[in-house]
Amino acid sequence: MSQLQPDPPSAGQKAGSGLLTRGYKPLAGAYDEMMAPDGTLRGPWPSFLQRLADLGEDGVREAFAGTEQQLKSSGVFFRVYDDPAGAERPWPLTPLPLLISQSEWAALSAGAIQRARLTEALLADVYGAGRLARDGVIPAAAIAGSPDFLRPMVGVVPKGGRFLRFFAVDLGRGPDGRWWVLSDRAQAPSGAGYALENRLAVTRALPEVARGLNVERLAPFFQAFRDDLGALNANAEARVGLLTPGRLNETYFEHAYLARYLGFLLVEGGDLTVRGDAVYVRTVSGLKRIDALWRRLDGDFADPLELRTASALGVPGLVQAVRSANVDVTNALGSGVAESRALMGFMPALCRHLLGEELTLPNLATWWCGQEAERQAVLAGFDRMAIASAFSGPLPGLPFWSKLGAAMTKAEGQVARDLIETRGLDVVGQENVGLSTMPVWDGNRLVPKPFVLRLFVAAVGDRDWVVMPGGFCRISGSSDARLVSMQQGAETADVWVLSDAPVREVSLLPQPDRVSIRRSTGTLPSRSADNLYWLARYLERSEGTLRLLRALINRLVEAGGDADQPIIRALTDHLRFIGAIDLEREGTPVQLVAAALGDPASPSGLPALTGAARAAGSAIRDRLAPDAFRAVTEIAVLFESMGRRRLTPVQMLDEVNHGLRRIAAFAGLASENMNRAMGWRFLDLGRRIERALTTAGLVRQFALEAPSTEALDLALEAGDSQITYRWRYVMRPAPLPVIDLLMLDDANPRSVAFQTARIVEHLEALPATRVDGRPVELLRLARKLDARLANTAAEKLETRDVDKIINRLLRLSGLVTDRFFTQRPSEVRLEELE
Repeated sequence: MSQLQPDPPSAGQKAGSGLLTRGYKPLAGAYDEMMAPDGTLRGPWPSFLQRLADLGEDGVREAFAGTEQQLKSSGVFFRVYDDPAGAERPWPLTPLPLLISQSEWAALSAGAIQRARLTEALLADVYGAGRLARDGVIPAAAIAGSPDFLRPMVGVVPKGGRFLRFFAVDLGRGPDGRWWVLSDRAQAPSGAGYALENRLAVTRALPEVARGLNVERLAPFFQAFRDDLGALNANAEARVGLLTPGRLNETYFEHAYLARYLGFLLVEGGDLTVRGDAVYVRTVSGLKRIDALWRRLDGDFADPLELRTASALGVPGLVQAVRSANVDVTNALGSGVAESRALMGFMPALCRHLLGEELTLPNLATWWCGQEAERQAVLAGFDRMAIASAFSGPLPGLPFWSKLGAAMTKAEGQVARDLIETRGLDVVGQENVGLSTMPVWDGNRLVPKPFVLRLFVAAVGDRDWVVMPGGFCRISGSSDARLVSMQQGAETADVWVLSDAPVREVSLLPQPDRVSIRRSTGTLPSRSADNLYWLARYLERSEGTLRLLRALINRLVEAGGDADQPIIRALTDHLRFIGAIDLEREGTPVQLVAAALGDPASPSGLPALTGAARAAGSAIRDRLAPDAFRAVTEIAVLFESMGRRRLTPVQMLDEVNHGLRRIAAFAGLASENMNRAMGWRFLDLGRRIERALTTAGLVRQFALEAPSTEALDLALEAGDSQITYRWRYVMRPAPLPVIDLLMLDDANPRSVAFQTARIVEHLEALPATRVDGRPVELLRLARKLDARLANTAAEKLETRDVDKIINRLLRLSGLVTDRFFTQRPSEVRLEELE
């Protein structure tokens, strides 16, 4: 039997009538992973199903529900590009894993390693000597015709000597049970992080089952990959960076998750700068060296200077830094050329030519139409083949990258045939092979569905490779491999490689006796600090707006519909002033409240503010606990849907109180659960500056401009200081006590003085606020503002004084941005000379 033949059915093991196998029937003409056509269970499935049966029907349902709950608790998501809202979707995981025996895995992993070796040798020639094209092994057009072939990288040898450090290969099993390579992934393979989350969710739900079957662990693979990249750091303080396109990328969750899991620094192109042909990350402590980057964006987007000039995702000068061997980029820029479908048909010959071996894992049969014989073969077999783009992107003039010839409309078929005749180098024909199926739980029973298996291979050292003992399994309702896509509704499954012997527990965490004690949480990129700062400001501004709206609703309810009252007019005017209600909007006070709660067009209405908070939180998911990010998301979702609902004033009041409780929950999580490192300081700094501005605005509007009893009471209510005032004075509100409590009382956590004292504390502890021991303007201004409030009497405070305080707070915010969130060397040097 060939090594790549499937495991035989287990003798005598027939499917019973239990919960899992009752009514299960393999699809006609498809190979099924669990069951042979005669009903016999294959390979390891009898043992797996028996262990599940031991849990009982209720236990199985509870365990399966636990996988979904685990993913929900972890906040796992992916983004759908064609959704008008760019929605984040919950991660779709089926609770049953794909099972692979040790003997079958040995053949699969050997084939995947061979594929990685072949791709590495191919890339080394394409960007090196170019003998393959020169000697006619591959037509030059099959390489140069690809948009992923990057001409500036020709002749550039990667710093670590390898073009490929993280490779993936997509496999499908045909009706005869043999595995076939569907595609190679050399650009920036995705799915490994999701495979980790799948493993965590399924094994937590089925711990005894996984332990009893000796499931191979994933940690050693990631440990080897992490150590290999870490070895590329030439400087002791340098970090490995994971370069992400940003939070709008479909797999951003995975980027953040892997960065946290591996201890890499999650960075975007804007976080990095090239100085002296070396790469640095912008941090709140200044520029820090990056010697190794694991990129998760396409190579042509990596440098707008030498590659795609319109790219806003890359790092200007990165190509020159790579050329100078000052940074290693994994995978090498230009490695995406190896994913070209035009090369698939040449892989068997390339394997013999470059490695002196036959392909262990055969290709999906592919004909590149850039050659006359192949072009005629595709035209002759048009209806039987899949017609696909030879390179990345859709077929020229057609809205798809691949489609069965027989499934095309008459017009599509004509365009495709014309394209083959006139621009054959852009087209391939591929054999149409049906996929094998695996059992999937539909909520009540198991059903067979087609799947594609992605295996991951990592480079270790100079010559070795290691395969992740598992994989990323995508499941579709269609047997067409082209339709197995997360963007088109695919599900996923964990992949269990079963060992014949007990598996040693391995963790990426250091051994207890080898841990060096440290209290620093490491480098904080400027972008992360910026987003933490504005996350807090947006949520604090939302809270202030909600308190004003609650006060307005309460007064409207008390007035019994009489909106023509001075305090109600003053409140609506103030809401317009702060942007919660659009200046041009007309309507009754109730309608205006509804607009502030649900109108996305209001510049500082609740949908805009909470949406901005969620966007800021999304950009720093690697630095927020799942509970904290979930709280931010729930706040945004609450007001996102408000505009679509017609609410009474009482219902509005309930929603406002709900929003305030959600914000208080986030504040509690931040206060009690965040380490008091730099990230927390920027979060709290943003909160303090925003609260000081909000409270000063309340005092100016309601305690100094028109200090009626109603206005003063409103200032106390919106400033969350009513209980303190009543406990302290036992009298109706009076101007001076209200001004003192809200502006000057440093024991009141809502007062402006309390905020400035905290601001000074944070700035004293942050880096770069002193030059040669002398405070910079930012720290000096904060100290002066705090001292002024500490030495001002309430009776001396006038409107113009509050205006000056507000202006200085705004100036302080601008200086925080200039000092920590941008790097402008010329300005820094000028300040240092003061």
